[in-house]
Parts: sequence; structure tokens; C-alpha cells
Amino acid sequence: MNNFAKLNINEKIINGLKKENITIPTKIQSDSIADILEGNDVIAEAVTGSGKTLAFLLPSFEKIDTSSKELHTIVIVPTHELALQINNVIKALAKNSEFPVRSVLIIGQVNIKRQIEYLKAKPHIVVGTPGRILELIKLKKIKAHQTKTIVIDEADKMLSDNNMSTVKAIIKTTLRDRQVLAFSASISERTKERAREVMKEPKLISLTGEKINSDIKHIFVRAERRDKIDLLRKIIHALKHPKVIVFINRNEKVQEVVLKLSHHKIATVGIYGNAEKNERKQALDFFRNGRANVMVASDVGARGLDFKNVTHIINLDLPEDLNEYTHRVGRTGRNGKKGTAISIITSREEESMNIIEKRNKIELDERIIYNGKLLTFDQYNNNFKER
Repeated sequence: MNNFAKLNINEKIINGLKKENITIPTKIQSDSIADILEGNDVIAEAVTGSGKTLAFLLPSFEKIDTSSKELHTIVIVPTHELALQINNVIKALAKNSEFPVRSVLIIGQVNIKRQIEYLKAKPHIVVGTPGRILELIKLKKIKAHQTKTIVIDEADKMLSDNNMSTVKAIIKTTLRDRQVLAFSASISERTKERAREVMKEPKLISLTGEKINSDIKHIFVRAERRDKIDLLRKIIHALKHPKVIVFINRNEKVQEVVLKLSHHKIATVGIYGNAEKNERKQALDFFRNGRANVMVASDVGARGLDFKNVTHIINLDLPEDLNEYTHRVGRTGRNGKKGTAISIITSREEESMNIIEKRNKIELDERIIYNGKLLTFDQYNNNFKER
């Protein structure tokens, strides 16, 4: 459907979306909103940056009785930053549409007493991480028995071995006829099986025709492992004022890479899964406002986050789970803009790179750094012919 009115979205909400220059529903929104409004459980898979957040928030806004003091929707996410991002979308939509939906952010490692105070405002939507949400349910501060809809965002992470038991425990505290929605950029068969354990005959929406945004160019550069960080520095200098997210696999390496890039006058910040909340917030703020043009991140640290105008993704390590490539590169090439994904690979990683290429039906081009420039082999050879 080419407009929100045909999806039975309230005119006030449509006008609120227009203030954010959102006028046409994306494919995942068109395909999922009708099913969600009908009360169906849904498992939805769509590429990063395709509009999944509004796909589950708009139906909640439609269904919420704003005069009610009951909790309607719980949104469960893997990271603090993603919870904050979704809560900000809710608040902006409520304000722009003059639709008085109340929401509360519930995350761990912050003052629980303050969160209990916020819950006294009787939110319609709670957004947060599973551990703290379950804790407050057990304390009877979150009235889960009132909840009509549970959203599991980044479902492949939330239904993993580490999180499945907590998510199931949350869902068990809700109404028997609740609605459960699971969204992610990639959903394995195992994740679908686990989702079905907590759902009733879910509708499966899988937009897999284009796994990765076609606006993203994919290239790779070869390096010895010991030379990777030095090559990373040279690539960033060659890109000329980029906005870059660098992905690595190990949390403990984030700070090392940040320090080495900063030493070479590259404004760099880092985020990782077990960083202090204030450190993560400052790093994200610096990257968003342009005080840093490079962010080094682990997969957990950057999962689901939306940054404007990211020009390049650089894989200093290929992801250990090759499906993560989709999530990583989806940070660039958003909102109709072009983006580039660069992978720095060793000879041992070449086979994994080939699997990524075939699995995602993308074309990978090799580049070489020469004389401060990122060149194709033809350009590199021409440099010598011109001498």
C-alpha cells in the first residue's frame, strides 16, 4: 500500500509522521501492519534500515486507548541504546501527532527506584532490556497482566540461549490472549522455532528477496593480521572526511583501536557491550553530533542503532556469525543515500568472505591502498604506466 491511510492508520498519527517527512510506508510496514492490527502474532524479517520500528509501533499507537491507565505494549530489546532510540521514536511520534501515548524506558545498570517512580505515570508502552523488565514485573511495578502486545525486537538476539529464558518468563506473566511480535533483520530457522514456542499460529513475513540494501557497495582489502589496524588508519585517511563505524569482534580490542586511531589525529570513540552507561552515552553523543567521525564498536554495542549519514562501514574483523554482516552493513546506505562496506581480511578470512558474497548475492570488489588512495587494481597498475 502506498499510503498510511490505506493501512487504517489514524489521521493524527499520519500528520505526525509527515512532520518527520515520512509519507509512504516501507515494504515491511505495508506487509505487517494489517496483520498486526488484526491481532495476529507476527514473525517479521526485513533488512536493517527498512522501517521495522514503526512497523510495530504504529499498530500499538492505533490500539492504545490514551484515556486508559493500563499498560498496553512491552518492547523487549538487547541493548540500552536501542531501548533509548525506540523510546525517543515513541515520544517524538506522540508529540508530533498530538497523540498522548506515554512511554517509560526500563534498562539495567541505572537507578531502579527512579524507574519505579516513572512507572507511577502509568505508561502505555514500556521499552527496555529483559533482565530489568522481569525484575520490575516480579516487584509488581510493571503490570504485565494488563499487557496486550509483546514486541521482541532484534529477535535473533533476544531468542538466543542467553536471553530466551528471560523473554519466556516475561511473556508468561502476560495475558493468555496477548499478541507477540518478533522483528529482526535476519531470523534463522532456530529463531523461528523458538518464536513459535511463545506464539499462536504466527504470520511469517520474510522480505528476503533483497537481503542487503542495493545502495551499498561492498569492497575488501587484504592484510596480514598484525597490519590490520595500521591499514585501517590508512583507509580512513584515504576516504577524506567520512563518517565511519568500525566493527570488531572482541570487546577488549575496542579501546586499543580507539587509542591507536586517536594517536593519529582521527577523532574516534568506542562502544562495547560491557562499557559503563555514561561512557556509552558520551561516545554515542560525540558520534551523532560530529565531534567524532569514527566509532569503533562490537556487534552487541551497535546492534539496532540508527545513525544518520554514515558513509562507510569497515569490518576490521569479519563477524564470527556471518549473518551479522547484514546487520553491520545496514548502518550505512540508509534513507536513499549511498554507502560503502569495506572488509579488511586475512588469507584465512577469504573463505568466509566468499560465503558472505554468495549468501547475500552481493558483488565484492578488491581494493589496494597506494600513495594515500584506495585504488582498484586497474588504477594501481595505471599509476605505474604513467610513470
